[in-house]
Amino acid sequence: MSPAQPSTAAAQVWWWQVDPPSSLADVVVRAAEEEPDREVLARRAGGGWQGVTAQRFREEVEEVALGLLAAGIAPGDRVGLMARTRYEWTLVDAAVWAAGAVVVPVYETSAADQLRWILEDSGAVACFVETPSHAKTLAQVAGDLPALQTSWVLDGGATGVLPTLGDLVASGTEGAAQGRAELARRREALTREDVATIIYTSGTTGRPKGCVLTHGNFLVECGTAVELLPELFTDPRSSTLLFLPLAHVFGRMIEIAVLMARVRVGHSDVARITRDLPTFQPTFVLAVPRVFERVYETARRRATTEGKGGIFQRASDVATAWSRAQDTGGPGLLLRAQHALFDRLVYGKLRAALGGKAEWAVSGGAPLGERLGHFYRGIGLTILEGYGLTETTAATTVNTPSQQRVGSVGRALPGTDLRISEAGEVLVRGGHVFREYLGNAGATAEALDADGWFATGDLGSVDADGYLTITGRSKDILVTSSGKNVSPGPLEDSLRAHPLVSQAVVVGDGRSSIGALVTLDEEAVAAWLQQAGREPAPVAELVEDPDLLAELRRAVDAANSTVSSAEGIRRIRVLPVDLTEEGGQLTPSMKVKRGVVLEQFADELEALYRSRR
Repeated sequence: MSPAQPSTAAAQVWWWQVDPPSSLADVVVRAAEEEPDREVLARRAGGGWQGVTAQRFREEVEEVALGLLAAGIAPGDRVGLMARTRYEWTLVDAAVWAAGAVVVPVYETSAADQLRWILEDSGAVACFVETPSHAKTLAQVAGDLPALQTSWVLDGGATGVLPTLGDLVASGTEGAAQGRAELARRREALTREDVATIIYTSGTTGRPKGCVLTHGNFLVECGTAVELLPELFTDPRSSTLLFLPLAHVFGRMIEIAVLMARVRVGHSDVARITRDLPTFQPTFVLAVPRVFERVYETARRRATTEGKGGIFQRASDVATAWSRAQDTGGPGLLLRAQHALFDRLVYGKLRAALGGKAEWAVSGGAPLGERLGHFYRGIGLTILEGYGLTETTAATTVNTPSQQRVGSVGRALPGTDLRISEAGEVLVRGGHVFREYLGNAGATAEALDADGWFATGDLGSVDADGYLTITGRSKDILVTSSGKNVSPGPLEDSLRAHPLVSQAVVVGDGRSSIGALVTLDEEAVAAWLQQAGREPAPVAELVEDPDLLAELRRAVDAANSTVSSAEGIRRIRVLPVDLTEEGGQLTPSMKVKRGVVLEQFADELEALYRSRR
């Protein structure tokens, strides 16, 4: 049967509720059988987008899967996939499942040592890479990977480096009829208990661990998310443009959810997202908080440069007030008039930058904060903030359009048990919780107890209405020399809200007071210098600049206003360079590797506590 499309969430009946799938391999097949002509994907074509129907996608998935059979890929084999977010990522993902195998994602930015570890630890027998450069990286480590038998490159023009995706498809044409029968047999043999993917945690400390997620984990997670968010998935006109890394569980979950709900999906990446949004015009987007922060700061910086900084600030204040009023009886006449004015002057332009049709956004991966949450809701883009980890197959809580509390990460998904331990740690149990860390019984036992409760490592609180607020990481808690426990996360989030600040690392473990290492946003600093009538200067030359430090002191004061005096930041030091993934200080999902930062900038840390500032 085709999924019904009634107007209310209560009336919605999805195909997987009537006839539950046994694996993710069923998703593509069911869509082609039930709605063959429905456009479920779109791929970039010239300056626009070419639709891909459910039937055509199934055919392409089958072609790649037949090639995998010809290459000797057996059920349960692990297959690496190293690429940016693109149509072929989803194609290969589905094809590996169709062959009964297991996908092992690798970030396209990974270094040779990271690639070696993931392929070696997972026992991958094959690997897809995207570019000739990736192929060279793979060649550097292939000799250390005895299990690796074959590899392919996605880019069609990369012949001579590795066999291409086209070569793989061509290899599966011989004996295709017999191969299709084998694919059907493998699909029927798959169960919800079978492993679908092994995702390696981006790892803020130590080697990444292989998180084993089953077909059932994703079917529970994605099915629940789709049913809980009909505003995103029910309307036949719904669409989204994926640009977050599909190697991350957040993007991967949405990829599967839109395929299940048959929502039109396209692919982009951070480098070209601003060009793709106006042509694709998604109705909802997903991003990490840093993306929303950058959009806001870019708009504010542009307005300031054009001499309209005051107007933008007033528009921002009105948007925030408008959003807050939604929770307290609605806006009054004056606020309505102001909002209508700024909608014409400011908000409409911001919505146009997202394609003009987006009403909803989903945020995860890190705390968004009330400031951004209210601002975006005030301009007409409601951000549904959620919380989850790789181990929970992405979301375990989420704010919905009808049940939203800005500043929280929402309420637990239906079927999910959530509680706070005596130590304040968030504990989760449910069908979306991972099975184990691959080959690491000790870490698995530490995270999962005998009753299925997963210890997230995050600290949080649940209010009387069931809304969860994350307050920090248990392993990040700082204990000053006086014995005061301080969670650095909220302070860091507040500091990063300042337009000049790129990253902040709050320190003070074993010290007499709390301090912060701060990095600067180069573009924001350049605009600040111009506005002040000063000559351009490199960031490295401004770390002791008194005017800059005075401006940052205001950011510190704002952060300190949210905590007790004993928890407040007493001193700061500006680092001469920003934190980057390439420098090893950030994970691919933009989380700060605190231990790496403290090691690499040990001299700066000591200087921080020698100074009086």
